[in-house]
Amino acid sequence: MNKVLFFLLGVLLCQSCSPQQNLMKGVQNIERFEQLQYYLYYPNSYFSEGNEDFGLLLFLHGGGESGQELTELKKHGPPKMMAEGYPFPFLVLAPQNPNEKQWWDVRAIKHLLDSIVENNRVDKKRIYLTGLSRGGSAAWEMAVQYPDKFAALAVVCGMAPVPYAHWLDKEMPVWVFHGADDEVIPVGESDAMVSKLKEMGFAVKYDRYEGVGHNSWTKAYATDELYDWMAKQKKK
Repeated sequence: MNKVLFFLLGVLLCQSCSPQQNLMKGVQNIERFEQLQYYLYYPNSYFSEGNEDFGLLLFLHGGGESGQELTELKKHGPPKMMAEGYPFPFLVLAPQNPNEKQWWDVRAIKHLLDSIVENNRVDKKRIYLTGLSRGGSAAWEMAVQYPDKFAALAVVCGMAPVPYAHWLDKEMPVWVFHGADDEVIPVGESDAMVSKLKEMGFAVKYDRYEGVGHNSWTKAYATDELYDWMAKQKKK
């Protein structure tokens, strides 16, 4: 009888305890330090046309160029073209992800971008964004996190979470490139995103390269029309 009584008393006591007694509030300041190396390209006319403001292209590289060796960026895309003397009509900012096995820190990139814009003659309504592979995935993310920042977006073989489409600036034109035979990031990623964007009324262009694998950036960034297209875009 006593055992039964003690058991019932225990149950009643537990029922009277508020769950709030196990819930504690807390706050802590978190600081993250990220050192970003980068290349910054200036068109020749930047130094000869007085106070004119220029557009700026932010380029995010793929996973293979991550680390501490900045010259790795010259392997692909705009940094390779800069090194070869391609005459971009705008500034080009190419940071390096210092973490070989981690995703891009888009907040750190945003801070770097803002600093470059404030300290150079950059038209804030003509900031363009592009990236390839892991950098293409980060480009989608940046366009979502900062929808009022970019006048145009070009993504090459990046992972493209379809729900992102709902958070992008509908006035921002988009150009997507992907190889149909990509075995690293399946072309279905871009297929699905482009389909959703078109369904939602976005101005989207899509180059789907048949017979091309993951290195679709070779053809994509060799498309002169891409840079002419970017240069024509301006946020309202």
